[in-house]
Amino acid sequence: MTRTRFSRKTLAAAVAGTSVWALTSCGLIPGGGEDETITMVVTENAPFQEPTEIAKELLEDDGWTLETTYVTDIIQPNFSVDNGEYDVNFFQNLTYLWQFNQDHDLDLEPLFFMFEQPSGIYSREYDSVADLPHSAQIALPVDTANNGRGIRLLARAGAIEVDESKSTPELSVDDITENPKELEFVEVDQQSVGTVYDDVDAVFGFARLLAEVDVMPEEALIIETQDEALPFAMTIVAQPGFKEDEPEKYEALKSAYHSEEVRHWYGDYLGGLLTPAFDRDIDAAWEEANQ
Repeated sequence: MTRTRFSRKTLAAAVAGTSVWALTSCGLIPGGGEDETITMVVTENAPFQEPTEIAKELLEDDGWTLETTYVTDIIQPNFSVDNGEYDVNFFQNLTYLWQFNQDHDLDLEPLFFMFEQPSGIYSREYDSVADLPHSAQIALPVDTANNGRGIRLLARAGAIEVDESKSTPELSVDDITENPKELEFVEVDQQSVGTVYDDVDAVFGFARLLAEVDVMPEEALIIETQDEALPFAMTIVAQPGFKEDEPEKYEALKSAYHSEEVRHWYGDYLGGLLTPAFDRDIDAAWEEANQ
């Protein structure tokens, strides 16, 4: 197997984007007592940003101030919550959080699920995984948790064989045991798969990111089942004990984010592509992830 670095301009820009900690403040509301203010760092794209703006208004109606900072980074938001700079963040899925905790010796906890999204292998040129040519270039997210999802799907499709003793979040290209077509793997920022879609033979990507470049889930060569996707549902995350130590903040956040207004927004976005996961048991899922 071969891991290469794609040299074309769009891919170079995508890889460079992994280190960006671009902050844009949004909606900071001065005033309010310490107990009535919740600080949050949020990823800067629609499925996170728009529900947050809805939640902000609902919280304000109930006497709360939600101070938000929008970012394009997938590393610093966890450190910013861990060091107490922010109360919570909203950018990651459950498995990414678990892996981040392992990699950085943190103990951040998910508060509640927000939404699920199908993810799959997509190709501009080919109609099936079997059609991928010898030495095809496959773009995978650089972060460990999502990298393994693409590898697992390629294995399920029969393109490669992997070490079956490894769980999906643990899989990497180093765990590929058979690669008959000598597929080459290109690692990019998870948010950038849409920008490299035209420049590689196939990508593993989140359905919403491909939909933003007019590539819909029905065009996927192979897509995750609901059971495969559940551990990767998006969550809101805080320091350990937040739910118990700040019960009023927790309940206010959950009520606003799990509101009918937010549910309705997801129903309208990209034709209902993202499924609210409000009723999913976060405690059971987190316990299973940590086993």
